[in-house]
Amino acid sequence: MKHLISIDQYNYQSLHTLFEKVDKEEYGFIETSYPKKGQIATLFYEPSTRTSASFHSAATQLGYSVLSINEVNYSSVTKGETLEDTIKTIGSYVDLIVLRHGEKGASKRAASISQVPIINAGDGIGEHPTQTLLDLYTIWKEKSKIDGLNITLMGDLKNGRTVHSLIKILRLFNVHINLISPSSLKLPNEYLKHSDQESTQFLPYAATTDVLYVTRVQKERGSKEEYKLSLSELNQLPKTAIVLHPLPRRKELPITFDNDPRAKYFQQIKNGLLVRKALLRQFLENN
Repeated sequence: MKHLISIDQYNYQSLHTLFEKVDKEEYGFIETSYPKKGQIATLFYEPSTRTSASFHSAATQLGYSVLSINEVNYSSVTKGETLEDTIKTIGSYVDLIVLRHGEKGASKRAASISQVPIINAGDGIGEHPTQTLLDLYTIWKEKSKIDGLNITLMGDLKNGRTVHSLIKILRLFNVHINLISPSSLKLPNEYLKHSDQESTQFLPYAATTDVLYVTRVQKERGSKEEYKLSLSELNQLPKTAIVLHPLPRRKELPITFDNDPRAKYFQQIKNGLLVRKALLRQFLENN
């Protein structure tokens, strides 16, 4: 695997192998006996906090330097430079590029001409594979399994790329999926299966949900409807359930729920650092 463009590149076995490596990162079982040399670039055409910062932190903790280009309005993009020329240029300076772009398929375009590994950090309404890997790892760690779970995906399922990647990888497992969204923000047909349960209401599914994954309204992609869960609705979840959110959030999850033991979205952030460290090792040390 030279590039990470889509979650489709993973199967059941490769996920298990990656999660074993992430566990080693968490418990400090990977020792480095020599100083690292090399540099990664974080090339972000769209805003980012967690993804950009976690890749930067992961790289520096591993001993790599980071070339951060997080505001392309101050780059040659404003002069009309193509994505391909930007990738070839930045690839001349670094050993790996983490790319976020507003167009679906941009990472695939970049990978087709890049001499260094490309990691897709989100491409429009397409995919966000590293977010999906940390989401799935969080479920696996918190629930000790994935098969057999009842998973409810709620929010902007139309334009939320994290949901698009997550539901694709969940198809590898024996899970039951509930899809809760406003009628105008339903999951696109290309991601649906006949066994999925679709609804505009959360409460009928609350009591049987093992994992609730909530996303925000993607206003930057044209989504308009607002939605939110109340504390009383969230309390209908089983005590053993977990609630995830890729963040940032708007009004969909109340801050008052943050201290509930079922709220695991800040643990997701911590897991994101571990997953991205494992991925950087894979692409920089094993290729």
